[in-house]
Formats: sequence, C-alpha cells, structure tokens
Amino acid sequence: MQNIASNLETLEHRIAVACKAAGRARDSVTLIAVSKTKPAADVHAAAALGLTQFGENYLDEALVKIQTSADLDLTWHYIGRIQSNKTKDIAASFDWVHTVDREKVARRLNEQCPATKQLQVLIQVNIDADPAKGGVMREAVPTLLREIQQLPRLVLRGLMTILAADSDPGASYQSMAQLFADLEPQLDPSARAHWDTLSMGMTGDLEQAISNGATHIRIGTALFGTRG
Repeated sequence: MQNIASNLETLEHRIAVACKAAGRARDSVTLIAVSKTKPAADVHAAAALGLTQFGENYLDEALVKIQTSADLDLTWHYIGRIQSNKTKDIAASFDWVHTVDREKVARRLNEQCPATKQLQVLIQVNIDADPAKGGVMREAVPTLLREIQQLPRLVLRGLMTILAADSDPGASYQSMAQLFADLEPQLDPSARAHWDTLSMGMTGDLEQAISNGATHIRIGTALFGTRG
C-alpha cells in the first residue's frame, strides 16, 4: 500500500499541475485507476486512499475483483475490447463501458442491461486509424452515435480513444476534442444533456490529454507500478 500511496501523491501532483497549466479546476478531471493484471488487494488499497473509479480490460479477471469489492462503493469502467459473447456480464457488472465501437455490441449491451440500471457508454474512436487498435473510424462515428441514441438502457456520455504507439498525443487529442465538439449539435436534445465525457490520456501523456479537455484519464502504471 505504501508504494500505491506515494505513487498516488506523485500522480495527483502531475494532474494538479496539468490542470493549472490548462486553466482548469482539478475536479474537472476524473482519475480512473486501471487495475488490470493487479490483485484485488491493490484495488482495496487504492480504495482505502480515496479512489473510487476503477478500470478493467479483462472480463474474467475483473469479475473477481468486482465481487470481492462488493462492500466498497466503487464505480467500475470496462475499457477493454468487447467480444459479443461477453456483453451480458459486462452489462450486468460494470457501470461504464468505454469501448463501444459497433452497433452489434451496443444493441447487445442494451438488450442485456438489467432493468434496474442504465449503462453509461462511450464511443471508442480510432483517431489515428491504427489497425492494431480498436475503435470506430472517425468518419463512421456519426452513424454509430445515431444508433446508440435509440437504445433506451444506454446513456451516451461521449468519446474515448487509445492512441497509436507512434502518435503525436497533442495533435491526436486535439482532434478528439474537435470531434467531440462537432458531434454535439448532432445529438437529440435529451442526449445532449449527458454529452460530457472525453476519456483519453494515460500515464505517459496525461498532460497533453488534460490540456485538450480530457474529463477522464485512465492511469495504471503511474499508480500501481509496471505490470509483470
């Protein structure tokens, strides 16, 4: 826990400095602790330090952590690629899904979402057109946006991206911010009220993400250390 505590202190300083440089309030940026490949004990340790938002990429691993943390008031974000046969468990167990990139997945999440909840979702955009990354191509986003708006158990909150390894983070995040702004007028009035989220930025480029309007940054290494 000591390492997580000291890592969080350093990370919070980075976020605060980046927010100040961008002329933004610290509370305008939500830190998602990406706990993939880390044990449930690390989730509990991070939660004891006040973190409440956790991101997971691998469903089977995530379900164990969600179950063992059921007594904690945590919000769970699914940030991995979505296989169609996994949508039922994702819809039941997670609060947010960041990686919706096709109509089939959106419809399955909507159909399998429990009647007692609504699922907060983001469209994953492959902003760099990287064949190694998931996400819908930029030009296809408006179509997917229209389709998701018709699904009553999904609340469309915004956009998410994972950059290519050779990307220029500043330029790519600026493109994401512009796309986010350009799409807002295309939303139905009821959907526009919830359009508030840009999930972008990780350990190595959180400053560029914050300077371009990221509302959620997904941090694993800077918080939990390198993965084995």
